[in-house]
Amino acid sequence: MPATAPTILATSMGFASRGRGPADWAPGPVFDLAFRLAGGPPRPRLCYLGTATGDDPARVAAVYGAFAGSEVRVSHLSLFPMPTVADVRAHLLAQDVVWVGGGSVANLLAVWRAHGLDEVFREAWEAGVVLAGVSAGSLCWHVGGTTDSFGRDLRPVTNGLGLIPASNGVHHDSEEQRRPLYHRLVADGTLPPGHATDDGAGLVYRGTELVEAVSDRPGAAAYRVARGPDGAAVETRVEPRLLG
Repeated sequence: MPATAPTILATSMGFASRGRGPADWAPGPVFDLAFRLAGGPPRPRLCYLGTATGDDPARVAAVYGAFAGSEVRVSHLSLFPMPTVADVRAHLLAQDVVWVGGGSVANLLAVWRAHGLDEVFREAWEAGVVLAGVSAGSLCWHVGGTTDSFGRDLRPVTNGLGLIPASNGVHHDSEEQRRPLYHRLVADGTLPPGHATDDGAGLVYRGTELVEAVSDRPGAAAYRVARGPDGAAVETRVEPRLLG
């Protein structure tokens, strides 16, 4: 059962560590939200894309391990050295939720376009597949944002898929360059107005409208960032709903 409207869940949160190793993950509460947004199927289908970290096999394995023993039917789409499914379009359209991991959003966008995924994701979004992800997996659905794809000094990325016709800031509270650069880029018009998330927060879009902010921990928030009448960026806190 697809989502009742095109839905995107763009976050600075995702898996949690069980503490028994770097790739020993547990699904955070954001995944329960994603499945509810997808209509609450009893055995939800989730496809993981780790393009932003070069389809790191350890991360792919960690996703399967996180949902082991649950009702979630996990698959993955890797694109290195070639797609791991015969029909990429059919596979993605058959999902309830697509989860995109963090890493290099610039590399992710380039590889996706080489495989035509920019067009496939628009079709999947319009068909009610919930598109979700963390960090690069949040930025990619927007017009652009700030990224460390090009080095330690953050730079703008402005060629996102644009399903959400706004900008996006991630890790707003935890990486010192993020907030001031995002403000500057919105103020000078490099990026359109948009929303940012602290670590532990996320944004729920129905169609292209933000319907709520959510968080998996107290104190994490989301923010609206726009250009004020004096040309400076104006940040407004968006209080999130705390997930169980």
